[in-house]
Order: sequence, then structure tokens, then C-alpha cells
Amino acid sequence: MCEWAVELGIKSVELVDPEDYATINKYGLTCAMCNSVPLHHTDSFNNPKNHEQHKKEYFDLMPKVQDAGFQNIICFSGNRNGLDDQTGLENCAVGLEPIVKEAEKRDLTICIEIFNSKVNHPDYQADCTEWAVDLCKKIGSPNFKILYDIYHMQVQEGDIIATIKKYHEYIAHYHTAGVPGRNEIGTDQELYYPAIMQAIYDTGFNGYVAQEFIPKNENQFASLKEAIQICDI
Repeated sequence: MCEWAVELGIKSVELVDPEDYATINKYGLTCAMCNSVPLHHTDSFNNPKNHEQHKKEYFDLMPKVQDAGFQNIICFSGNRNGLDDQTGLENCAVGLEPIVKEAEKRDLTICIEIFNSKVNHPDYQADCTEWAVDLCKKIGSPNFKILYDIYHMQVQEGDIIATIKKYHEYIAHYHTAGVPGRNEIGTDQELYYPAIMQAIYDTGFNGYVAQEFIPKNENQFASLKEAIQICDI
């Protein structure tokens, strides 16, 4: 993957665990979004029983991310499991507070990913942009932001470009994929990525947009190359 990135002019290979940071650095790349260790999609910060364990995990991970010269670390809300959205938000804020404070000291950014709960992640709590924005406001730190997954939010709520324009100050990172199907981002699906990329660019965004689609084409390298061309401004 790093060799592909270098050939295509990509600057980042992401969602990589610490044991592979040296390989990324070897190729002159960055990891624009680092994994928490381990990943917690369904049972995470909205459940107070996880807070101490998550704190240990993130406090262990953050110096490794800092030493590698990377910036962003992913996190998740967890599933509702009967929890109302306001309580889930407050629980997340409590659990994330010490982690974000440590991130501030290290000049790192903790990023909550928003998923759709309609298709891919049933019952996931952070399933809309406004909920995640409210969490950012509750935490009140420039070192806590949103990983805005364009695919997930098109499935869940639509109105992608207007949402990006409205809430761009809370977004640190973007993911792509085609809708429907989560496959290539070409002309056979409902999202028009050139316009989306232009909207992101017009907000003054200077971070990363990651290609996270699941290729149908057997030549995955060709699909990745085409996606880069589509997203180039």
C-alpha cells in the first residue's frame, strides 16, 4: 500500500496500528488518522464502564502517535443499547475529557467518526452530524473534532455539501465511498465527488480526504487512481 501511495502521489496511508508506523515513515508518508488500540465500534465512550480502559489505551497510544509525527486519532461513540442521545453524549464527554486534555498537551486531535445506523452500523449513537457537533461543543476543545464519513452521512441524512459548509469548523478529516454500495466513487452512483471536493476546498480545509471505498474492480490500484483523479481540485 505504501508503494502504491508513493507511485500515485498519495501523502497518507491511514487507520494503521503503531507497529506499522515505522514503515509509513520509511516511505515518507504520514498516517492521517491513527487507530485507537483496539478499535471499539459498538461498545465505547457512551458506556461509563469503558472509560478507565479507554483512558489507558489512548494514553498509551498518544505518545506513539506524537513520536511518529502524526496528528489525528480515531474514536467512537459506541451503540445506544437503549441509551438516549443526550445521556450518551454526556457520557462520551466525561470519558473523553481527560483524553482530550492529554491530546492538547501533545498537540494531537481526537476525532469521533460518524457512521450510518441504517445499513452498516445498526444502533450506533453518533449517527448524525449535529449530535457529533454538539459533542464537540460540549467538550469545547480545538483538539476534539469529527471524522466526517461522506458515505455514511449520505446514507443517514443526505445534504452533504450544505452540511459540510455549515459545520466545517468541527471537521478534521473526511472519508469517501460511493452510494449505494460503498464501492468506487465514479459516475454510476448518486454522489458527485468533484462538487463535494470543491465544497470542502472552499471551506479552507487543509487536512486529508481518505479513499475508504470497497473496490469492485479486480484492479484495485486502477480504482484508487481513478478516485484520486476524481477528487483532484
